Amino acid sequence: MKTALAIAGSDSCGGAGIQADLKTMTMNGVYAMSAVTALTAQNTVGVRAILKSTPEFLADQIDAVFEDIFPDAVKIGMAPSQELISVIGDRLKFHRAVNIVLDPVMVATSGVSLMQKDAVSVLAGELLPMADLVTPNIPEAESLAGMSVESRDDMIRAAERIGSAYGCAVLVKGGHMAQGADDLLYADGRIRWFCGERIDNPNTHGTGCTLSSAIAANLAKGFTLEESVLYAREYLQGALRAMLDLGKGPGPMQHNFDLSSRFARERETE
Repeated sequence: MKTALAIAGSDSCGGAGIQADLKTMTMNGVYAMSAVTALTAQNTVGVRAILKSTPEFLADQIDAVFEDIFPDAVKIGMAPSQELISVIGDRLKFHRAVNIVLDPVMVATSGVSLMQKDAVSVLAGELLPMADLVTPNIPEAESLAGMSVESRDDMIRAAERIGSAYGCAVLVKGGHMAQGADDLLYADGRIRWFCGERIDNPNTHGTGCTLSSAIAANLAKGFTLEESVLYAREYLQGALRAMLDLGKGPGPMQHNFDLSSRFARERETE
């Protein structure tokens, strides 16, 4: 069985962070492992408190995984401080990690900052050059590219600027745009649009974590970058269409999205 490591913060309500990563990787057919950068007290409404891991303990977690079960892919999410970012970069270089997907989590869906301001430049300088793919949303792309992003043309320019500066592929997620839900992949000097409908679902907490983890899982299984993005988007859109609602008390939870077509393609590839 292929394996994937999620390096990210914990989400006590289970919708984002490490919890979302592990669920997503498991659902996408890989063995999921974790290294926790921070504990958070949060729900879908907001973040109440953050307790960071020490750099030494985070290093121990990453080393423990790599020394026993080498990951076929690594997803990096919330890294709240420059010290923790440096530890992640150091240990991944030491272990020669492969298939690194970086989700530059800067602000929670609720608007709470999840990264110290002085950590952004360290993230860009140390982790982006290591990443095979970085998956910023529009505000994150604006921060990394140093420009405003208000149109599809802006998304292209921002992706090109980030990719050229740091030597990584870039998936700019268009969910914050007023129209549509189209994502732009910039890789090897080429662009590809992944177009999708905007699904009217208010429960979007953790969608960024889910998408990046699904991409990492698909890379671990040997799919190309474009295939990994395509299948991850299909998985996320199916989950959003399922309209899971946890706000009305106990009751049956139905996951009615169909992944059979994707699994059939995977069997054909194998």
